[in-house]
Amino acid sequence: MLLTPSAAQAQSPACVAPDRVPVPRLEQPRRGEPVRKVPVAGYLLSMSWSPQRCAGVRNPRDARDRFQCSGENGRFGWVLHGLWPEAGDPGYPQWCRPAKIVPQPVLKKHMCMTPSAQLLQHEWAKHGTCMSPHPAAYFRAAEILFRAVRFPDMTRLAAAPQTAGSVRRAFAAVNPGVKEAMIAVAADRDGWLDEVRLCLGPRMKPQQCRPFQKGLADRRSVRVRPMPRD
Repeated sequence: MLLTPSAAQAQSPACVAPDRVPVPRLEQPRRGEPVRKVPVAGYLLSMSWSPQRCAGVRNPRDARDRFQCSGENGRFGWVLHGLWPEAGDPGYPQWCRPAKIVPQPVLKKHMCMTPSAQLLQHEWAKHGTCMSPHPAAYFRAAEILFRAVRFPDMTRLAAAPQTAGSVRRAFAAVNPGVKEAMIAVAADRDGWLDEVRLCLGPRMKPQQCRPFQKGLADRRSVRVRPMPRD
């Protein structure tokens, strides 16, 4: 990639993975959800704004959300939702191989990048199995790409009204070689910034998003939840 690693507003600098990660449950396609083994035409690197995720949980100290949302492991900013192989149309590949439980060392290594053992398991089962037979290789590729992304000043963005277009511009401005058309923005039903996705080509280089990948239109209003204060 043309990007340079940066920790700004990414994972919590205080994050330390636990000695033992809870064993996730096996993930399989839901009823009616198809297995799709189709050619890979590119990828999406999907990154979640953790303050928005945690604002919606019922109890940040529940086992499912405690690592990410309790504050006991620091305050997370941008975290990785997943690295998704894409097709040339909306029918992306998924559930390509039966997925065993991700090994403990792999879960532990990547908990500060994707702070949920169950989400790591889900991403491996649904998306990673379409890229590699080995979870360690899949998450290593995701880590390299995620660490290369620079993040804009989210405190500044949260302090003023934004649009999907202004969020795209903020990301493009701090990532040399990345243009606004290579970035997709997603928000929840109330208009809060939820995710930013980087469109990648078959060699995992940034490329213009296809029409079905673009996310919100530039003029759509977006609110940015600030990082919580300690």
